[in-house]
Amino acid sequence: MKTDDTPPTPVTPSSIVDIDDEFVRASLSSGMDLRQYSEKLENELAGAHQLAVDHCIEEADKLAELHEQIVDCEATFAGIENIFSTFLAELGTVGSDMRSLQEQSVVINQQLHNRQRVRGELSQFVDDMVVPHTMIKGILEKDANDGIFLEQLHELQHKLQFVKAQEFKDVKSVMDVHDVIENLKFKALEKIRFGAVPPPVAFDAAEFAAPPVPGPVKDEYVDTMSKMFFSYFKTYISRLFKLQMTDSATKDDLLGADDTIKGTSFFSLKPQQRSRATVFSLGKRHNLLSTDLMAPLIIPHAATQANEAFQFESIFRSIQYALVDHCSHEFLFVCDFFMVNGQSGVDLFTQVMGKSIAHLIKTFEERIAANYDAISLFLCICLCTKYCELMDDRSVVSIDGYWDNIAKMLWYRLEAIMNSHNESVRNLDVKKLSTPIDTRPHYVIRRYAEFTCAILVCSDLSGKKTDNRLQALLNGQQAEIEGLLNRLATALKTKKEKLVFQINNYDIILTVLDEKLQGETKERTSFWELQQTKINAYVEEVLYPHFHSLIQFVNECEPLIDQNHSQLLKRHTGKVMQLVS
Repeated sequence: MKTDDTPPTPVTPSSIVDIDDEFVRASLSSGMDLRQYSEKLENELAGAHQLAVDHCIEEADKLAELHEQIVDCEATFAGIENIFSTFLAELGTVGSDMRSLQEQSVVINQQLHNRQRVRGELSQFVDDMVVPHTMIKGILEKDANDGIFLEQLHELQHKLQFVKAQEFKDVKSVMDVHDVIENLKFKALEKIRFGAVPPPVAFDAAEFAAPPVPGPVKDEYVDTMSKMFFSYFKTYISRLFKLQMTDSATKDDLLGADDTIKGTSFFSLKPQQRSRATVFSLGKRHNLLSTDLMAPLIIPHAATQANEAFQFESIFRSIQYALVDHCSHEFLFVCDFFMVNGQSGVDLFTQVMGKSIAHLIKTFEERIAANYDAISLFLCICLCTKYCELMDDRSVVSIDGYWDNIAKMLWYRLEAIMNSHNESVRNLDVKKLSTPIDTRPHYVIRRYAEFTCAILVCSDLSGKKTDNRLQALLNGQQAEIEGLLNRLATALKTKKEKLVFQINNYDIILTVLDEKLQGETKERTSFWELQQTKINAYVEEVLYPHFHSLIQFVNECEPLIDQNHSQLLKRHTGKVMQLVS
């Protein structure tokens, strides 16, 4: 074999083009033999490898133990994974069960609600339909002047009205109690009309033929019925006012009062007053002047059992309607039974009902003086007007003196409350308000809108033209509100904000009035004109920086056009071309 002993061609840095490693370049430059250097590195790597192998052999037991631990951990993790998979599956089942239970709960809750409603209505129906032994015993055994008899008589009247109403609905259970109630009615009438009045012992022919009822009989009747009606109204009024709502309006519920709720002490026993929003809003109270005007009377013990409470005007309506009914029936009876008419019938009726009417006037004088709800007071005024008209329609005795007295007390109290509202608005310090003033409608203005709307709705339902006294009160209150709006507007910085604030407040008033009132009113017309004035001022304020010359020209010419000053208008013709150009 022939060997080539020719030395290799030396590698120079100039022959290497693509070498970027600085270490290699330095080695080549210094003339280092790469083969020797490579062999050295291989020996070092072999030594390091052998050292690593020896170390692994020495640590073989520990590595085996680590391997076993890793295997155990993998088994443990696999078990945990199985547990979590099972738990996840069970959670899915629980979720579906919860949804199912929730659906069942909604269904059960609805069923419970329906049953409670049915139970409540059915219980009330049964209570109104059933004739208890206490009623039968009270009417048959008690004297006509006894308080128990009067109470059961009142309850019997309610049942008669209820049964009569159910007859039109073809309720079959009415037939079970109809005869019993009718018999009790006849027995009560017999006891009231004849049992309470001792019949004459004997009549001779002249007396038997004479149509007038003997004087002693008339006197005994007047005395007995006067006491009975007095006892009835005294008891009825006393029990009804025990059912009055405890959260009625107080002297602090004023139109200009702060809207914040003052905190009460933990140890205070005074209950929280109702929201002022309900004091100044009408709600459904106007139904007293329409659908509820001749609704059944309030039964005190039934309302107590049902935990019902009533506002002042509802109690007032029930008492006045009871008076109207009793007066109507009593006047017709005394005229027929004692064969009197005209002034004689009125005088006899006055002897029977005079004491009761005097007691009503005295009681309402005290109750009205403690009423701070202006809407309630005006509702009562409208009720007096309605019931006075009802008695005229029935062609029975007029008790105008009574209605005039009650209305006079109500008007006097209403004027006092309205003056208190106006004074609260007048004394309202805009700098001390708890809520900041911005361009949104103010809460006092919203109260005023609801309050004025409530008064106007009641006035409309009364069927009469707006009373001059009421119009004067509304005008005074409107003036105070306009003054308050001007004071509130001064708290805003720019003229635009002031105008927007006033426009928004006028808008809330008009919105509330338009929502409840159908026809045009003096108040709505006035506020609409004020709003239009502010809108025009706002438009002018926005456009003035851009069209100030045109706006000034229009403001100068409009009065001249209204006054037909054509010669003066000619002086402004030269400005037209300047404005157009």
